[in-house]
Amino acid sequence: MAVLNKIRQRSLFLIVVIALALFSFVLADLFKNGNAFSAKSQNIVATINGKDISREEFMQKVEAAQRQAGSNATSSQVINQVFEQEVRQAIMENQFEKLGISIEKDQMRDLLKTALASSPEFLNEAGMFDENKLNEYIANLKETSAEGYQGWVNYEKSIAANALQQNYFNMVKAGLTATLKEGELEHKLDGNKVDITYVQIPYTSIDDAKVKVEKSDISNYIEKHKKQFEVEASRDIKFVQFNEVASDADEKAIKESLKSLLKDKVEYNEVSKNNEAIVGFLNTDNNENFINSNSDIKFDSRYLFKSDLPASVADSIYNLNVGKTYGPYKDNGYFKISKVLAVKQIPDSAKVRHILIPFLGSQSASPDVVQTEAQAKATADSLLAVLKTDRSKFSEFVTAYSSDQGSVNNEGRYDWHPYNSMVPEFNDFEFEGKTGDLGVVKTVFGFHIIEIEGQKNSKKAIQVGTIARKIEPSEETVDKVFRDASNFEIAVESKSFEAAAKEKKYEVRPVNKLKILDENIPGVGSQRPIVRWAFEEDSKVGDVKRFNVTNGYVIAQLVAKHKEGLMSVEDASITVTPIIRKEKKAEMIRKQVTATSLEGVAKAKNLTVQTATGLNMKNPTISGAGREPLVVGAAFGLKEGKTSKLIDGVNGVYMIKVTKVEPAVKLDSYQAVANRVEQQKLNVVTSKLYAALKEAAEIEDNRAKNQIQ
Repeated sequence: MAVLNKIRQRSLFLIVVIALALFSFVLADLFKNGNAFSAKSQNIVATINGKDISREEFMQKVEAAQRQAGSNATSSQVINQVFEQEVRQAIMENQFEKLGISIEKDQMRDLLKTALASSPEFLNEAGMFDENKLNEYIANLKETSAEGYQGWVNYEKSIAANALQQNYFNMVKAGLTATLKEGELEHKLDGNKVDITYVQIPYTSIDDAKVKVEKSDISNYIEKHKKQFEVEASRDIKFVQFNEVASDADEKAIKESLKSLLKDKVEYNEVSKNNEAIVGFLNTDNNENFINSNSDIKFDSRYLFKSDLPASVADSIYNLNVGKTYGPYKDNGYFKISKVLAVKQIPDSAKVRHILIPFLGSQSASPDVVQTEAQAKATADSLLAVLKTDRSKFSEFVTAYSSDQGSVNNEGRYDWHPYNSMVPEFNDFEFEGKTGDLGVVKTVFGFHIIEIEGQKNSKKAIQVGTIARKIEPSEETVDKVFRDASNFEIAVESKSFEAAAKEKKYEVRPVNKLKILDENIPGVGSQRPIVRWAFEEDSKVGDVKRFNVTNGYVIAQLVAKHKEGLMSVEDASITVTPIIRKEKKAEMIRKQVTATSLEGVAKAKNLTVQTATGLNMKNPTISGAGREPLVVGAAFGLKEGKTSKLIDGVNGVYMIKVTKVEPAVKLDSYQAVANRVEQQKLNVVTSKLYAALKEAAEIEDNRAKNQIQ
């Protein structure tokens, strides 16, 4: 019992001990799994209004978008594009959920019917949309192609999202109306007129040098207008670029190597151990093989008009006789020698119609194409046989069989177009044949049944064989550029960046206000590694680093780090100084002027009294003074014949006198004006609604932190 009493007496102490033990256990578990929190955050690209965007799903969309964009966009551009799409989707879905709006199954079918109404694969024999064909198409995709089916699901989602967004915008628009009172106000803003006489004392009448703007003035202004001067974190860098470009000696060597190809020569063959005669470009009969063996650009058999040749050498090449050469000449990064191989007369434009039959593997084949190449050829041949006896069926066959959506709606027709605007096989048929010719041609897109409907403007065209050598630096030059970059990198360890650059006459290029997600470095191009380095925690002001860039190197120095928050006084001074200077000038002018009449002010400042008529609130511009909203507003606040006090305007300090007030003509009805106001409101919904939603959204962007870019 004594032991139990002691335990009861110390129960509080025991509770504390147990609690501490449990707490330490929890802490130990947290530390043990501490990486769980960071791992989760690293898997979240962004959080928009509480909705997380996972890294895995985001990168899948980025990869798909990159495949679609190909070489037309950098990875950073694609990432930014997908990110903005995800942000928009999350923001709009948040609104849809709040309002409880969605797209139901029957609505989805109606949307698909509208979207696919002109797709031939979903039309029946009467040319009407057939839902059964759509169902078959979806079922077939689901069974045969997981990737194709997922693409279809994404297509349905995009259609639904667009429809929801349109519904949302329409709902907002439905709530926007303009009352008759708003119509009346709009009419008065435009129709109420005043005439004034005025004296303007321009701010330019005081020399800027007489107005001192202190740093404290700028700082106070920033504090009063914080919203205008909020800035993201940024970095300033400077760099020297070392480009691997061909030297004069390199260019001379390239030209000499081209010249050596012109004439016949004798070379010793290490294999046969005999001297062999090598026919040169001037005398060879196998021009295509010679060019493909010696040129950086393969042989092109197409004929060229004079306008197709490089402008600087067009006359020289176009006027050559067959078998003659011109060059070496410089063109688009190459040294070239060109030889005229043939001359003939060719129309400069043609008009055709065609039917495109795709096959599995052709570039125009959609997922539902099942014909093999042989089957597609048989189809094309059978259609050609029918058309040779009855060309009136051409339009019918275009609708039923052609997969070329660019011409289906024009009966398969491509109106007048220039030579060489189609793929080679198509081009050869339409320009080397004659009007009325009908035939089947195979291209990368499939089999084309082509009818030539017209040709015009036959003119001289030449076939040109060109040997091209890319102008690029030699190994010796590349090595020298590497040494120069390395030596400069070493030099800046012992002397300033500018001093080291000046010593070697290198250009130092500054780049200021780099943002964390920026991509481009002016003069260098897409360089995310440089931007990432500038924002790394370990990077210190003054640090120097070498970067490998396309065709060379960049030696960069981190110059300054700017924190997120308010703009610095130095950076804001460009914007704020003129504003404060103007305010101080206005104050100085007020102190100088004691007169209370226009004539008195004009006499004191050696100015003239000016006149402005027909002023209105809708367009507050004063003739001879410029746009002055505050001055015009003050004029409408005065009665006729009254004179104002001094007014600080945009371009100077004013005193005005109202000489005439002309009210707007009263209307029997203001409905028409109200309708215009309502339309203006509706236009604002289309252009600004999403921007307003985005500004109000809570967006946590983790792309830079999680090294998504």
